[in-house]
Amino acid sequence: MKRDIQALIAQMTLEEKAGMCSGSDFWRLKGVERLGIPRIMVTDGPHGLRKQQGESDHLGVFDSVPATCFPSAAGMASSWDRELIGKVGVALGEECQAEDVAVLLGPGANIKRSPLCGRNFEYFSEDPYLSSEIAASHINGVQSQGVGTSLKHFAVNNQEHRRMGIDAVVDERTLREIYLASFEGAVKKGQPWTVMSAYNKVNGTYASENEYLLSDILKEEWGHEGIVITDWGANNERVKGLSAGQEVEMPGSGGVNDKKIVAAVQSGQLSEEALNRAVERILRIIFMSVDNKKPNASYDRGEHHRLARSVASETMVLLKNEGNMLPLEKGKKLAVIGAFAQKPRYQGGGSSHIKPTQIDVPFEEIQMLAGDAASVMYAQGYHTDKDDVDAALVEEAKKAAGGADVAVIIAGLPDRYESEGFDRKHLHMPANQIQLIEAVAGVQSNVVVVLLNGSPIEMPWIGQVKSVLEAYLGGQAVGGAIADVLFGKVNPSGKLAETFPLRLSDNPSFLFFPGEGNRVEYREGIFVGYRYYDTKKVEPLFPFGYGLSYTTFEYSNLVLSSREIKDTDAVNVQVTVQNTGARAGREIVQLYVRDVESTAIRPFKELKGFAKVELLPGEKKTVTLTLDKRSFAYYNVELKDWHVESGNFEILIGRSSEDIVLRDTIGVESTVVVKIKVDRSTLLADLMSDPQRAPVVQGLIQKFQEGMGVSTDNLQSMEEALGEGTGEMFAEMMKYMPLRAMVSFSQGAFTDEMLDGLVAQLNHL
Repeated sequence: MKRDIQALIAQMTLEEKAGMCSGSDFWRLKGVERLGIPRIMVTDGPHGLRKQQGESDHLGVFDSVPATCFPSAAGMASSWDRELIGKVGVALGEECQAEDVAVLLGPGANIKRSPLCGRNFEYFSEDPYLSSEIAASHINGVQSQGVGTSLKHFAVNNQEHRRMGIDAVVDERTLREIYLASFEGAVKKGQPWTVMSAYNKVNGTYASENEYLLSDILKEEWGHEGIVITDWGANNERVKGLSAGQEVEMPGSGGVNDKKIVAAVQSGQLSEEALNRAVERILRIIFMSVDNKKPNASYDRGEHHRLARSVASETMVLLKNEGNMLPLEKGKKLAVIGAFAQKPRYQGGGSSHIKPTQIDVPFEEIQMLAGDAASVMYAQGYHTDKDDVDAALVEEAKKAAGGADVAVIIAGLPDRYESEGFDRKHLHMPANQIQLIEAVAGVQSNVVVVLLNGSPIEMPWIGQVKSVLEAYLGGQAVGGAIADVLFGKVNPSGKLAETFPLRLSDNPSFLFFPGEGNRVEYREGIFVGYRYYDTKKVEPLFPFGYGLSYTTFEYSNLVLSSREIKDTDAVNVQVTVQNTGARAGREIVQLYVRDVESTAIRPFKELKGFAKVELLPGEKKTVTLTLDKRSFAYYNVELKDWHVESGNFEILIGRSSEDIVLRDTIGVESTVVVKIKVDRSTLLADLMSDPQRAPVVQGLIQKFQEGMGVSTDNLQSMEEALGEGTGEMFAEMMKYMPLRAMVSFSQGAFTDEMLDGLVAQLNHL
């Protein structure tokens, strides 16, 4: 339905317009009844709908309506499957329509800077490209159903410690290449109806009133057409926020901040035009919701649960499978051990906490697939509410394991170890679980460990077990999905979207996380996750992009559509993948790019493309990935733009960030000439790298050397008199000499006036 929004705004009072800029209650945006502007509801996500009944809160304390609980973001990103995530989005949109929810608050696209962040379970990845691609698929899926999303938490929200006061101090290049890039692709490809600003400050200014982030970058540069809403309680000073591009404050302030907006307009502190622009954006979203509302919407709970099971199995990562321990053969005697086998941890804590429509119990699902339920024994093994070892439970577990063919231990992190609101202090599992695994491994050589956790853990016991399956927080159907993977009903195809370090101190942010007082400095810069481990050659426990399968794959025929391109061109990269095993399976092809030689400090390689391909035994398929300017560029802070340096780039195809199987090289020519501004202190080396300026400078150096009595013959004599390397030393000294040194060392032959003329000439070239 077409509406004249400008005419509506013209009919609104100043007080009504100001009122539109905050919530009417905890979960609803305001309307204006007399003008036919309705209220709309927003509610928490992102991996399920948390529509609360009765009292409202933002930390999942009170009850909510039943909804399908899908795997959390940490697991979903491990699927590396855009189409699959889109299907989850569609299902979430259907449930929102059924519950009359206009906007689902998610997805979370913050970078996993440290594995200690308590909210990492609902963030996708340490890599901005993977994160933005998965986020865009989530957004497009939800919004295909006429329901909005809220991409969060914008921006640089990478810890829970002091989250409402911490100032994240990060340099411009790191901000652009890592922390904003995680949002940029999602905004441009998905156009989320809303973007949620974070609690923290970014470089001294609260995210909720950061004009550079909200207006200059998000709205103007990236072209975001929706509205920005605060995280719940993230507003600092309302008028500043509105001026900066923060349209809606949530929850409402009971009219207090509305009056401040009115007063600011009346005093001239805030223009009414700026307020009108904000209201126009808000009305556009409200009416998008109204026009896309599906009357009598419903969804099939059973079908959504089946989808949740399928998705959970696709997100699991097989980390170890010594001697092909998995998949399990039917008819074996199994000991299923661990409290999580009866009461699985399937989601994280806090505002994303879902009341599921049903829960699959791992032990029961394993019994159903085992062939003979009587051959499956259970032992609790540990308590989830404390770390203390219960000797009786351990002995019971050892007895069960000793009498079985295989022991399956379901372990991980309890709720009290990771949640919104606080960060982890270490990467350890509870002591009672570690001791249990070691004790069981002492009596049973065939041990499988299934992990339920939202973020990486240290595994001191890994050498004592045959197989490890990372199930993450797999949602309400995680129990069935575990059984499907263990028995080979599903061939695991997930790969890690984050690095698992051997120890916490290996993490690049270790020395700087979570900061001092209300300030955290991102001193590791662009070297986040695998960018650091690869470049520094630090061996992780499991690398980014790693994951095993029950089949094998071979790569061949890497073909580039061009061997030489300009930075304005795109290039297609083709590679053939063959399933060389006996089972159907899915492989994730990963494309990394390496700048062979760069004047800018760059990571050893960076992910720039990926595709998931399904193959029957013996089947071959050719995958095509496209690279463009951004695939080769770094952010140049002087240009304030993405820049490609002319030169060679390696195209690397890998099974993981560490396992590169094919490589080729492409030459890229930059169409942008970076000219440094020349002054008296400019180094000769910097001028010699410029083709236009080099001849002028070379001639000057030659005259300077002649004036000092230094020639090629003299250099040879100096080598003989002073030793080998003297000539090289002199050349290096000359290279890194500033222009002003010409005056100092020329003994009057080269004057200040001549230097000023030279500087002017060089700047003119």
